[in-house]
Amino acid sequence: MVKIGTIELPDFPLLLAPMEDVSDPPFRALCKEQGADVVYTEFISSEGLIRDAAKSVMKLDIYEKERPVGIQIFGANLESMLKTVEIVEKSNPDIIDINFGCPVKKVVSKGAGAGILKDIDLMVSLTEAMVKHTNLPITVKTRLGWDHDSIRIVEVAERLQDVGCKAISIHGRTRAQMYKGEADWAPIAEVKNNQRMHIPVFGNGDITTPEKAMEMRDVYGLDGAMIGRATIGSPWFFNQVKHYFKTGEHLPSPTIAERVEIARRHLQMAIDWKGPVLGVFETRRHYTNYFKGIPHFKEHRMRMVTSDDPKDVFAAFDEVLHKFGNTIIPDFS
Repeated sequence: MVKIGTIELPDFPLLLAPMEDVSDPPFRALCKEQGADVVYTEFISSEGLIRDAAKSVMKLDIYEKERPVGIQIFGANLESMLKTVEIVEKSNPDIIDINFGCPVKKVVSKGAGAGILKDIDLMVSLTEAMVKHTNLPITVKTRLGWDHDSIRIVEVAERLQDVGCKAISIHGRTRAQMYKGEADWAPIAEVKNNQRMHIPVFGNGDITTPEKAMEMRDVYGLDGAMIGRATIGSPWFFNQVKHYFKTGEHLPSPTIAERVEIARRHLQMAIDWKGPVLGVFETRRHYTNYFKGIPHFKEHRMRMVTSDDPKDVFAAFDEVLHKFGNTIIPDFS
């Protein structure tokens, strides 16, 4: 069993990574149904929350069926981060996660996200202050370091633990790498193998197949996997990993009919949550992946991603169902 504070999780839990414009309540609900053990919100700007910016506030929406759920926040100003904790607590999440890993320039330029990797003392002091400011477990998501020459992740993780961080998720790249090259899990294993570490150490980056998840568990010995991009349009990825762990075999890929049903439910939940305009617009990115690999699909995909009317999108789903029915497109070849 793995524990984040008092939250009990199964051995080697699978966590849905926070992803901007992806891990909203509809998508999180689908991932939870499909085997995710913990889900995280999109990352939320502390400054945006304090200003009561509508987009930031909307990201605080969480639902009982998602639990355990973490709300992830980012910022570099202590006063703002503490005010944000107070705002976030009102949404009653199970976990508050601090983003010390986002590599995007507009975040980094403010000293937030991965930008704070240039100032480890600030990173630690911010975490300590937030731990003292709430009874909710504080966790951290970060990267190996700012660049290859400044990797101190073993020391950083231990210091975060010592000020009360309850778990750490580490992306196996530096900020300088952004998302290029291969993720390096060896330094994450060094964190886990540090004799002084006793909080869960989760790995993140390049978990694209069940085999990769098993490698992270059995070769690198980490406590769990935080999975991001592989789940976009494939919320069933979590169940595929768990099935592989149990049987050593791949779970049969969903049929086109099953994919249509999940896409339909995703769109309907998005409409119910955000209304028809945003609901249609913000689910478009998922359709290419939901139906990836279907031959001669361009016409249907274009209709799905260009129509502003929910009825047209649902009609496009019906056409795909009628045309391709029980066809199976393998997720892993």
